[in-house]
Amino acid sequence: QRGIWYFSSYSEMELESVTVYVTIQDFVADVVSELFFRNTQQVPKETMFVFPVDSETVVHTFYATMGDTRIEAMLWEKEEAQQLFKATSGMENFGYLQNEWDLWGPVFACFLGTLPPNSEVTVSLCYVQELPMQPDGAAQFCWPHDLFPQTNYFRWLSSQENREETESEETESENLHFSIRLNSAHGVSHIAINSSYTPLQYTTPDQTSAVVSLKWPPWMQNDLNLLVYYRGSHTLSAVVERRDPKAPPGSLLGDPVVMVTLMPSIPEVEPSPGHLGEFLFLMDCSLFQDAQVPPEEFPHLNSAHPSICLQNTLLFLLKSLPLGCYFNIYSFGATFKAFYLQSVEYTQESMDNAVGRISSICPDLGGCDLLGLLRFIYSTPLLHGRARQLFIFIQRKISSEEEAVMAEVYRYRDHHRCFCFPTNRCNSFHLSQAMALETKGECVCIHSRMDMTSEAVKCLQRALQPLASGISLHWELPPGLEVSMIRKAPEMIFQGHKSSIYAHIHGQTQDPEVGEGAVTLQYHVGNQSFDYTLRFSLSPSADNRLPVHRMAMMHLLWKLAWEGTSRTEKDIWHNAVKSSLSLGVLSPFTSIVAVRMKHRDAWHNDSLPPDSSMFFSPSCNLVPCQQLWLSRFRPAWFKSTKFWMVQKCQFLLEILDRKTPDTEAFTQLSATCKGKEKLLSLTFLKLVALQKANGSWALTTALASALGLSKADVELQRPSEDVQPTVWATVLALVWLHQYKWKVSWSEILETKACSWLRDQAEVQLDACLESANSLLGCFVEPTIFRI
Repeated sequence: QRGIWYFSSYSEMELESVTVYVTIQDFVADVVSELFFRNTQQVPKETMFVFPVDSETVVHTFYATMGDTRIEAMLWEKEEAQQLFKATSGMENFGYLQNEWDLWGPVFACFLGTLPPNSEVTVSLCYVQELPMQPDGAAQFCWPHDLFPQTNYFRWLSSQENREETESEETESENLHFSIRLNSAHGVSHIAINSSYTPLQYTTPDQTSAVVSLKWPPWMQNDLNLLVYYRGSHTLSAVVERRDPKAPPGSLLGDPVVMVTLMPSIPEVEPSPGHLGEFLFLMDCSLFQDAQVPPEEFPHLNSAHPSICLQNTLLFLLKSLPLGCYFNIYSFGATFKAFYLQSVEYTQESMDNAVGRISSICPDLGGCDLLGLLRFIYSTPLLHGRARQLFIFIQRKISSEEEAVMAEVYRYRDHHRCFCFPTNRCNSFHLSQAMALETKGECVCIHSRMDMTSEAVKCLQRALQPLASGISLHWELPPGLEVSMIRKAPEMIFQGHKSSIYAHIHGQTQDPEVGEGAVTLQYHVGNQSFDYTLRFSLSPSADNRLPVHRMAMMHLLWKLAWEGTSRTEKDIWHNAVKSSLSLGVLSPFTSIVAVRMKHRDAWHNDSLPPDSSMFFSPSCNLVPCQQLWLSRFRPAWFKSTKFWMVQKCQFLLEILDRKTPDTEAFTQLSATCKGKEKLLSLTFLKLVALQKANGSWALTTALASALGLSKADVELQRPSEDVQPTVWATVLALVWLHQYKWKVSWSEILETKACSWLRDQAEVQLDACLESANSLLGCFVEPTIFRI
């Protein structure tokens, strides 16, 4: 669960009981919840319901009951809904919500009106969502702690120690009804829950279905965290959902839909040049303000200014890229500029050219056109077989374009990955986090004492890990049945991640006796090819709630919107709107409308879109209700599963900023250092600047000087004339780097490049070179340094 409910005067709205039914089928969850609140104050309270949502959640049913009044949210065609909004009083309250509430991101919001003293409101909400996968293959479901009744934990703990039941425990059990049903054709292996729960009970002999219930909420302020483990391979799973018998065959609702979850096994392999990625570095020009750039060849070696730190970071990222990949560098402010018209292959020439242009990036304190830059990048076709990965360094707020930025990122989330580095003063911190999460990347908030270079290179190491590419699915269905892809397979899947695709199964089988289909996943990791086939039943048990159809419908509606479907394509547009309304799936073609009505009207109109005459009935009126984008920077209590940990990190960083001593475990490369540490840092920087694109070093006076030696001494210690000068220089630099790795732990990536180059050389005398290097540098480094 990726959200939390908010009521105005939240602490004065006591949550007295909770009933939740969760059905988890592989990696999709269907949630039905009812929450019973009471106004504990002696004064009336204006009550508001806010539910944060994300791109993997579909809220399809909401209603609230207060006395004999029921408020129900419904979907309406967008243009008609806009006309209804004009007749709805209180819509201006959304301005307050957007500007004053300490929340960020998309939310479902509904104003419930005034709740009298000691009165009650029951909130019912149903949603479906795709579940994230943990690295060990478990499906993860979350529920916020705030949505459990208040608990006297200390009394409960005491009762557990004494093995006695107390009145508090009995009351809690009565107020909490949390049931979870688990289904998987693979079989349910086991679960892990950070709460007290009943034993897992299997309901089928083959253990493909099981149930479990909570006995007690999580401890203290923890959210409920449920991990579900399935049997067998995690490479491929399929969930087929039967058609809605009330819908006409041939439509999405009238035919079966299959959700296929791809979790390819990705071994550690050495990627070939043809499978290396495309790395794009996006630099906020405001980070370069007031930089004093001296005229030396490497001006960034002696400055501690933040912009020079960013120059260092970009230098080391460029030095760490592998030969054969593609890259480009963009700077953005009021406008954006690119080093190259299109991404170029990483060679010695292109690297030298890029390094030479780093100091030419000019400060720009105007606007922040990240949206325009992203649209430009996304409009550029992907290089075949190459993963596109963005490294975004940002400090400024993206003004009012955050929703548009996220819409673009969401649209192309299967085509790229974002690594974001906002500063701790960045007003777009949560946007950066959302971009990284949506694309399965990473967001690192750069604190004033954090080593930006270290954090960025760690992310680059992750970006260089093997991935699955060339992904394709091949279907085997009984004669007469066909598959239409709704959400197709992504271009690539990164290590430790999954991707869910949806397909529409239509047609009429010619052989009713054949009740199985099969899907084969094919992909490449480096030069290796893999395939995996899964057989699945075409006659699953019926699910009248249609969770898979709802998720498929969401993807279909967005696909139609991105393809420019409009009223000019009447049939497609009409069917999309009709399907959206029937399933309660919000789309670019529809809007939410809420109606307040008496119970006698509600029973007659339950779950049906109202007709226009209903809005003007004396017994009902319109209620402000919309899905909004909130842009507040500093949330006070925002505990979305995706964002609350980020907020905690942000607060911890601020505490560290005030209380942490100035000394840190790792010397910041751009900071002004003293004595030996300064010398080590400068030596390291110079060595990095001298490393070639292929990972080697040339035997030059500059290299000898960086190591505190003369070139004559270096030449004299060369083991023999048979040892190539470049090999000797590379071993020497590699030994120095390894000797001081404890100072700069992330030099690993540079060592890896050097070792790879050495392994490719013919007839090298590595043992002799290592012995001479140890003698010359006065150290002892083991032969394991070469990783042979």
